[in-house]
Amino acid sequence: MVALEVGRVCMKVSGREAGKYAVVIKTFKDKENDAFVLITGPKLLTGVKRRKCNVNHLEPLPHILEIKEEAPDEEVLEAFEKAGLTTKLNLKRPSAAEVKAEKAKPKEEKKEEKAKKEKKK
Repeated sequence: MVALEVGRVCMKVSGREAGKYAVVIKTFKDKENDAFVLITGPKLLTGVKRRKCNVNHLEPLPHILEIKEEAPDEEVLEAFEKAGLTTKLNLKRPSAAEVKAEKAKPKEEKKEEKAKKEKKK
């Protein structure tokens, strides 16, 4: 069996995201979590959001991306492009507007939380 190291491209084989591609971005080395890895699609590219996943639910593929541990989704997108996997795996590249909107979401959510806190005071 192929080891699930950081950057390994996998296919989800169970759950709601079954049949979709994901990338391992962190492996857990302790005894409690050795059956889990942190994966991301990223969501804009493959539809798999960043989450902890059981290794039994992943099928490793022969492709490895050059990314660092816990890399942001933008870096993973660039690595997919650089490796040529978007065309090889027939993935639809998100538009620049979609990427920009996704980046702006966390900022908007923080602003909304601040506004709610100020209203409570």
